[in-house]
Amino acid sequence: MHKKDTHAFVNQLLVYTLVMFCFSGSIGLGTVWMRHQISLTANSAKVLDAKLTEVERQINETHAAIERAQDPAILKLLNDQWKLGLVPPIPQQTAYIDEDPIMRLAAKHNRGLFSDAAVSTVSFQVALRR
Repeated sequence: MHKKDTHAFVNQLLVYTLVMFCFSGSIGLGTVWMRHQISLTANSAKVLDAKLTEVERQINETHAAIERAQDPAILKLLNDQWKLGLVPPIPQQTAYIDEDPIMRLAAKHNRGLFSDAAVSTVSFQVALRR
């Protein structure tokens, strides 16, 4: 009976060893997969950061070009080159406002939408057909 106990113990030991190898192998495979996913995420973050930097550079270049184009000396030069005949405004033609111009124009544009005045009624003629 002693021999059967030894074979059973050896079989159990082999099964447990095999299970341990499979378990540690799956942990190792999971670790490699996670590191691969981290690497892919880091690479995509690096690509997005490069794209963001490029877009910010383009925005800054556009802002600089707009500022150069709005320079009074450049505007005067273009006026002379293209013979537009434009003249700067005299002080009486200039009006200064203290409020936000965008909100002022929006309120001016939409002043009829939210007024307290009575709304005119609309009537329809309906004919009954038989």
